[in-house]
Amino acid sequence: MNKSKDLLHKIRSRTASWSDFSSFLNLEKIDMEPFFLHAQEITKQNFNNILKIYNPTNRFPAISITGSECALHCEHCNEKYLKGMKPLLTNSELEHYLMEHFRNEGIGVLISGGCEPDGSVPLINYLDTVKKVKNETNLIINTHTGLLDEETAQKLAEAKVDIVSFDINLDEEIIEKIYHLDKSVNDYKQAIELLKKYKLNIVPHLCIGLYYGKIHKELESIKFIKETEMNPSLIVLIALIPPKNSKVEFKRPKPFDIAKIIALIRFIFPYTEISLGCMRPRGDIKIELEKYAIKAGINRIELPSQDTLKWVKSINPGIMFQFFSACCAIPNKYENVAKSKDSDIKRYLSI
Repeated sequence: MNKSKDLLHKIRSRTASWSDFSSFLNLEKIDMEPFFLHAQEITKQNFNNILKIYNPTNRFPAISITGSECALHCEHCNEKYLKGMKPLLTNSELEHYLMEHFRNEGIGVLISGGCEPDGSVPLINYLDTVKKVKNETNLIINTHTGLLDEETAQKLAEAKVDIVSFDINLDEEIIEKIYHLDKSVNDYKQAIELLKKYKLNIVPHLCIGLYYGKIHKELESIKFIKETEMNPSLIVLIALIPPKNSKVEFKRPKPFDIAKIIALIRFIFPYTEISLGCMRPRGDIKIELEKYAIKAGINRIELPSQDTLKWVKSINPGIMFQFFSACCAIPNKYENVAKSKDSDIKRYLSI
């Protein structure tokens, strides 16, 4: 039995070690097809041959409580993504907007913002308002917290936020050189322990290729998710979009390398939903990346190409599509609330 077949046998029999998973990430394309087929088998078996498609529209907008301001000026973002969010800088603005959003058939929101120098998003100043809105509406509240202290974790729980989207990163070089943070891996571990202590719904987010476009320590982050016993119902995967104005060179991650990370997560978390999130390279590799992600075992995807969905139907005629006008991190219990109207998904109706 050659090395590739031996590795596939270990993965199939659930006896693979972390060393084996490291070897898996070094496989060449010529050896990968059986592994992709196994990933698809797991997904089909455990998630009923359904692909969930997320199209947030204006029913699930992203809000920045800091406007376009961020103290970190991270190399991969440098405030770019904040500029695409709706700025709401006071509690009165936030409350008014959320109540109007609810009255206008809004489904939910992502509340995010730029970071303070310590890596935290200053949510604590807004959580009394969020608590009030949660008590008066059924809006789904997703939050980006960044690093956080115990008081913030407690207030997030008291406000009954539905989701904490937390970027898992166990790469000291990324923390220092890309995030510009004077923090360590232990600070990320402590933040997760606080979120667990207050029984918050952690949806781990993993940015593939954040180390200048290369696969670097993603395996350590995956191992951390597993060994910390977060037991997430969902893991969201995003991929580096190379910044245009960084002083350092970033390359675009290869779709094949992204797919290997996805397949690895599918093998390690066979019963966990995996989503390909909205932040990922587009342009000439958009469809290639989406196809690879589906081959590698995702069961959720945000804003896929129509051509990708047609391709999925051609290779798997029995697959069912479910559409939601929401962020791809929402829990299953809210799917009935988030189902898309035909008017939300006009571009997909001909598939």
